[in-house]
Amino acid sequence: MTTARPEGSSDHVSLAAGDRPSLVGRQTQPAVRIEPARPAHAAGMLAIYNREVESGTATFDMSPRTLEEQLEWLAQHSGAHPAVAAVTADDAGEDVVVGFGSLSPYRPRAAYSTTVEDSVYVAEGSQGMGIGRAILDELLRLADAHGFHAVIARVGGQNDASVALHAACGFEMIGTEREVGRKFGQWLDVVCMERLI
Repeated sequence: MTTARPEGSSDHVSLAAGDRPSLVGRQTQPAVRIEPARPAHAAGMLAIYNREVESGTATFDMSPRTLEEQLEWLAQHSGAHPAVAAVTADDAGEDVVVGFGSLSPYRPRAAYSTTVEDSVYVAEGSQGMGIGRAILDELLRLADAHGFHAVIARVGGQNDASVALHAACGFEMIGTEREVGRKFGQWLDVVCMERLI
């Protein structure tokens, strides 16, 4: 399985086109950079997130975000609680965001300050190509660099691919919150996973 490799600096990793064999019926993913998320990435991140809001269950948000709200979210994800973007080039050489992830405070009380919660989103059409793994690997590296002790994943909506991704990155199942969300007329569980650093 492909893992992200440092490229030049500690805040940039790359998943090169030849790193992962192409899957039957799929083209090989072009080179992908994992880099600190910045305002130029906001529109691409917003498109990925709002698709999940409107038609998926990876987020329990029910209303799409505006670009202004995405920029506010991005401003809150800097320093010890960063966001990263997975970026590739389209046929014209323009940057395209194909995924993103973040570390967020786990709970507001001070005793939880050494624990963070991760989020990983990959664009439809770019899933299954190692991008989620590269994002999560970088988030774990950042969590360690910022001195966090535990990373929590709360995976909603029976998202088996996310559970498998987290398990492959060393997370252990710590419980399931049963039917705590309701979206698209169905009750949704949240699987809780944890990795100690």
